[in-house]
Amino acid sequence: MSTAPDNTGNPFAPPTAHVEDVAMAGAPELAGRGARLGAALIDTAIQLGIFYGLAFTLFTSLQPSLDGAESVSAFALQLVGGFVIFILLHGYLLATQGQTIGKKLVGLRIVRSNGERASPGRLIGLRYLLGWIIAVIPVVGMLYALVDCLMIFRESRKCLHDNIADTIVVKA
Repeated sequence: MSTAPDNTGNPFAPPTAHVEDVAMAGAPELAGRGARLGAALIDTAIQLGIFYGLAFTLFTSLQPSLDGAESVSAFALQLVGGFVIFILLHGYLLATQGQTIGKKLVGLRIVRSNGERASPGRLIGLRYLLGWIIAVIPVVGMLYALVDCLMIFRESRKCLHDNIADTIVVKA
């Protein structure tokens, strides 16, 4: 009986091979975690500023007619209104450049995992809208948000929403 090439002493061990990781030429450089956090904070500050500014203006002017409104209707209005504001703010940049305002300011963009341009449907539908819907489900939404944030600490730096949409965030 002969032994395996790696001389482990096990005649039934499979042969081993030394494989080196080879970086693809021209592959985009992944965005840093700090840069992604900065872009998310900028996007959130802009979104909340506009949303709460509009909400304050609308609800103070409509308050007499909303006295009997149900809280579910107000929640649905906030949810849909928030996403509409997101699309108005970031839709054009996402569709044309794969960026939100924060990502543009920080110098990042979103592409497919293979480096190709991501379609607007993939970016808006899978990357943002699906996460927005999951986030409002009690308990599941909180777990999704926690796992989504923690996954960035993997070597691939991909969050859960990146895995769902098959995207990566790279330096622009």
